[in-house]
Amino acid sequence: MSFLDRERTVAPPGYSRWLIPPAALAVHLSIGQVYAFSVFKTPLQDHFGVEGTPIAVIFSIAIVMLGLAAAFGGTWVERNGPRKTMVAAALFFCGGLFIGAAGVAADQLWLVYLGYGFVGGIGLGLGYISPVSTLIKWFPDRPGLATGLAIMGFGGGALIASPLSDRLLNTYGSDPSGAIAPAFLTLGAIYLVLMLLGAFVVRVPARDWRPAGWTPPQQSSGMRSVGDVTARNALRTPQFWLLWVVLFTNVTAGIGILETASPMVRTFFPDISVAAAAGYVGVLSLCNMAGRFVWSSTSDVIGRKRIYMLYLGVGAVLYLGAVLLGTTSVVVFVLLTGIILSFYGGGFATIPAYLKDLFGGLQVGAIHGRLLTAWSAAGVAGPLIVNSLVDAAGGESSGAGAYRLPLSVMVGVLVVGFIANALVKPVDPEFHEPRDRRGDDGAAAGAREEAKSR
Repeated sequence: MSFLDRERTVAPPGYSRWLIPPAALAVHLSIGQVYAFSVFKTPLQDHFGVEGTPIAVIFSIAIVMLGLAAAFGGTWVERNGPRKTMVAAALFFCGGLFIGAAGVAADQLWLVYLGYGFVGGIGLGLGYISPVSTLIKWFPDRPGLATGLAIMGFGGGALIASPLSDRLLNTYGSDPSGAIAPAFLTLGAIYLVLMLLGAFVVRVPARDWRPAGWTPPQQSSGMRSVGDVTARNALRTPQFWLLWVVLFTNVTAGIGILETASPMVRTFFPDISVAAAAGYVGVLSLCNMAGRFVWSSTSDVIGRKRIYMLYLGVGAVLYLGAVLLGTTSVVVFVLLTGIILSFYGGGFATIPAYLKDLFGGLQVGAIHGRLLTAWSAAGVAGPLIVNSLVDAAGGESSGAGAYRLPLSVMVGVLVVGFIANALVKPVDPEFHEPRDRRGDDGAAAGAREEAKSR
């Protein structure tokens, strides 16, 4: 098992840093399967003979565990390195699919909760954060581009998993409800190989490595600091909690549309077919994926604070446009919501670089993991806001009118995030690690934090 140790993953001289994004993509494209869970929703309902809510709980458990695993596993990731973490992520995520298959075969829904939801959710969290700090260390000159390349894979995972899952369900039987278990097993086997290949390729740079021709800044500039902050100290800064609010509001607004996209577009435009509504969901997925790369790369040029002003400020205007102009044209509606979803994806891809700017690269993976609890909270808040308000308006409003209030609420949510982002300032140097420790890697800092907590 020493092959998995951090010390065994240090890159030799001449190792190409451009091998790291494909390794990260291998993991993120795999765990992005969770965004295609809806393909299994109706077959699972038919198999277990239940309504939609008990099946939706599986997805909710997975997303909550993603945030919790990322939060509690962040320091472990920094200490043990990306290879060991990617292998652990593969075992948990694919093991969750295998346990879920056993639950379906045994007609035990609680086993699906345990497998796909709880165990698989741990794999989601570890797999999501494992490449982040490594990519930032390899691309200190372009952190937005690097993290955007990887996190784009998580948003686009459904584009592969959705048709693949549908094909498996149709291949293993005439009735999809009877083909769930073998489909889960096949997906688990495919993703296990893919994720382990990514773990085999990944490396960390030598401590004194830097890109050719790039010189680290010697003094702080704007939001970018030359100091490093540990994950423990980051929680003591107002900047961390302001960014928590920023991520929470951006995700809440985006996931509110994503979760209800198909019924919403058919409510706004009753003549749209089921197939066209499914196509609309696909367009939103493409916007989500493209935004993760395009906007995060743009942030390397204009800065992280300015790009979040775009996500939150322009996003609020677009939501208002959906309220006032959404029913005028399908094209207008798709354009407005598509850009909103691109901001949703861009927010995920930009936040690691924003954290690196403020807190340095020492323990950015651990800090990022703690911040992802905002995703868990938003995953509950976004759908709750939209669905509860739509249900409450059901007796008084018909058609698009039922969605006007929840969309208007999202305008206010984004304004709150815009204000929080405006309040972000450089971290006070009192939270920086002493200069004689700045050569430490995350493992050394993590060991010091563990010693303090004992």
